[in-house]
Amino acid sequence: MRFYIDHDDIHSIRGWVVPDNQQAIGRVAVSVNGRRVAEIEASLTDPVFKTNGWHATGQCIFLITGVEVPGLHDIERLELYDADTNTLIHRRNVQKNLTQVRTYLINTGIEPEVLIQNALFPHYEKCYFGAHKLSDEIISSIFMSTTRSLLMSGSLTVPRYENYLTPDLMLTAILLQDPHIEMATRMRWLKARAGDAADPARSWRLGPLAEAATFADEYDFADVKSLKRFFRMLPEPAYRLLYNPLTRQLGTRMPEDRLHPGNSIAAIEVLARIEIVGHKARFPAFASTLFDRLGIAAPIPVLPAVPPETEALAQRLKSVKAVEEMLVFDVAMSDVVKASVDKGWS
Repeated sequence: MRFYIDHDDIHSIRGWVVPDNQQAIGRVAVSVNGRRVAEIEASLTDPVFKTNGWHATGQCIFLITGVEVPGLHDIERLELYDADTNTLIHRRNVQKNLTQVRTYLINTGIEPEVLIQNALFPHYEKCYFGAHKLSDEIISSIFMSTTRSLLMSGSLTVPRYENYLTPDLMLTAILLQDPHIEMATRMRWLKARAGDAADPARSWRLGPLAEAATFADEYDFADVKSLKRFFRMLPEPAYRLLYNPLTRQLGTRMPEDRLHPGNSIAAIEVLARIEIVGHKARFPAFASTLFDRLGIAAPIPVLPAVPPETEALAQRLKSVKAVEEMLVFDVAMSDVVKASVDKGWS
């Protein structure tokens, strides 16, 4: 699915949406103050969509006026969603003092950065969280939109989209995790999804990680001997999830790419091009820098403590030799970033 908004001049909204099904006619759902009030089909045709091979007929353009949505010119809060995927296409927000800086928050953990996302959300016209779960077409449509007040976050493989993340197009910020805590978090994440993996009706959501979740459930993470066996017998999906995930995210172009020592050099080069680099262990410094750069005058959120079970597992992982080898590149980057932050804030 692809989309674009040509204009919203208060009296009308014009744009286009290309559905995944080339034979179908695109539809947008109109939401006013959080309530859906209309569903509108594309009514105009442009042969360019057909020429590009995107759509069978080219009927992809929609025009919304006061006829389709009575009182359109008076509506202050309005949203358009693709009717098939429920993807946000456009948001009208007349709130003043919104941040006019296109921002991408690069998530490096398996869990989203909910705390910082929630703190930033009120200051943007459009927000897209979990961008890594979207299709390439949707991601590209968002990146190519002209919206200035835009916040995106997610754990995209950075080199694949770096042409959209240059300083003239997007402010980029990244918050590194402690590698051992992140590995412990990922292992507990796998174990927590063993039930989903065992259920045929739900296992498809995990994809190849269903096998990894089933595997993780067979081991006792509280026992060091069991941990050592766990790492000796890792199936490929679990290995890919746990092996230097930061280096994989910053140093490869595709999730399935093999990771080599040279990728660690590429990862460091990519990290150097990110405008704001922080570390979870130095969260106040990261949040303060980000808020200052965005011109947001708001209290710095308080980072919750790491769950005791995760902290304890992370400490046990430090005694497992296989873990040292699996995190060598990520640990090196983590240490450098922490040292740099400490030097800058000393």
